[in-house]
Amino acid sequence: MKLYADLTPWYSVIDPPEDHALEAEVFTAAFDRVIAPRAETLLELGAGAGHNLVHLKQRYRCMHTDISERMQELSRGLNPECEHALGDMRTLRLGRTFDAVLAHDGIVYMLTRDDLRAAIETAYLHLRPGGAAIFAPDGARDAFQDESVLLEYDRGDRAMRGVQWTWDPDPSDETVQTDYAFVLRDGRETTVAHDVHISGLFYRATWRELIASVGFRSTELIERPLDDDGSTDLVFLAIK
Repeated sequence: MKLYADLTPWYSVIDPPEDHALEAEVFTAAFDRVIAPRAETLLELGAGAGHNLVHLKQRYRCMHTDISERMQELSRGLNPECEHALGDMRTLRLGRTFDAVLAHDGIVYMLTRDDLRAAIETAYLHLRPGGAAIFAPDGARDAFQDESVLLEYDRGDRAMRGVQWTWDPDPSDETVQTDYAFVLRDGRETTVAHDVHISGLFYRATWRELIASVGFRSTELIERPLDDDGSTDLVFLAIK
């Protein structure tokens, strides 16, 4: 996927860190509500460029993990005070536990139930008893609709205009496709890029079943903000 390879230098323009501030507040409030004693440490799985940790590190001692060296380098620049470790969320084993685990939208790249269960198990094994995990996929099969979103952002001499189009080539399976079309301007030079992402899309009942199967004792849905316009979706909060 170009977004995590050739387009990595543009990532902060395509997905600005400040856009993650509101949901980070929601995640922090949810963890504070259910974790006792007070959570102090947080592990993020599939943390990408570290844009969630820009905000979460204000509250927790954080560790960043991701499968992409390029994305992790971006996070090291933004979050030098956080620990970093390369690893696949399906197989990562750090040999230590945390108070909280976040698996943000990187978890959508689990395309099968076996892969999704493996990622959920990784979260479980890295939590202390009484800790909690948030799983925040982009969507669920229950509420899925084809959607196109216009993208626009400016950062200094660099700017991006684009479209994100998520659609379902085969409603009978558990994946969807997202096409990104970007026009990227750096000073007076422009380039055009097309990127295709295949994501897992599972019913919420499937999520709950897999979360319970690895040993989490309870799961609830929490509402998180998607944008400043008041739109929201539902993500999973699971307690060990």
